Amino acid sequence: MTGPGLFSDIGKKAKDVLTKDYSCDQKLTISTHSASGVGLTSAAVKKGGLYSFDIGTQYKYKNTLINVKVDTDSNVSTTLTMLEILPSTKTIASFKLPDYNSGKLEIQYFHHHASFTTAVALKQSPVVDLSGTVGAHGIAFGAEAGFDTASGSFTKYSAGISLGKPDYNASIILADKGDTLRGSYVFHLDEMQKSAVVGEITRRFSTNENTFTVGGQYALDPQTTVKSRLNNSGKLAALLQHELKPKSILTISGEFDTKSLDRTPKFGLALALKP
Repeated sequence: MTGPGLFSDIGKKAKDVLTKDYSCDQKLTISTHSASGVGLTSAAVKKGGLYSFDIGTQYKYKNTLINVKVDTDSNVSTTLTMLEILPSTKTIASFKLPDYNSGKLEIQYFHHHASFTTAVALKQSPVVDLSGTVGAHGIAFGAEAGFDTASGSFTKYSAGISLGKPDYNASIILADKGDTLRGSYVFHLDEMQKSAVVGEITRRFSTNENTFTVGGQYALDPQTTVKSRLNNSGKLAALLQHELKPKSILTISGEFDTKSLDRTPKFGLALALKP
């Protein structure tokens, strides 16, 4: 990928620090790959008192990647990703059975100073999503919109700006049809960007509500990372992630309400194994 990236990349670094890998579920994932390019992944998740299982396969041939996943609810999800059908493009086709209206076709175009995305639902009266980003030298401006051809109305529209440098990243996004304003700032503590501190503020105009969140991550060593976050509602979360061996990762996370210490804290455990 070249250029300023997609619209979805605006604010992504802050979102990853504050939300990525946090979970209150128990999950076991086992992945294997063969020399021929075929991959197999199976996952078991316990959420509350319910269990779910899925198994997926991945096959890569030249510039084409095929993913197929089957879960315990008899859903079959298929994603086909093709690179360079046209110069500087990525084409993604996906559908899910037995939901025949879930088909979607997405085309992404990347340029040194711009990127564009078009996504169309494959049904009689589709929803069309459009997004674009332009920028250079670490500055990016972007916007997105979704239009429902059945009702003739917009389902969403958002705009954002980001400024990225080697040691920090800042972004402002106006989302939810202008109802939500979100600003974030990430400061990296090392050149490898494995340790960082982040602050985020969200303003929802319809409810006159403000949300402040601060967090960070710190690399204790090349295999171990700790993360934490705290918002103005008193929700404190933390996690410990350790690479047992290359690409096999153990994650332990927890969350509790500092304003209601009588409530039982939530804990999560995730183990991803790649023999």
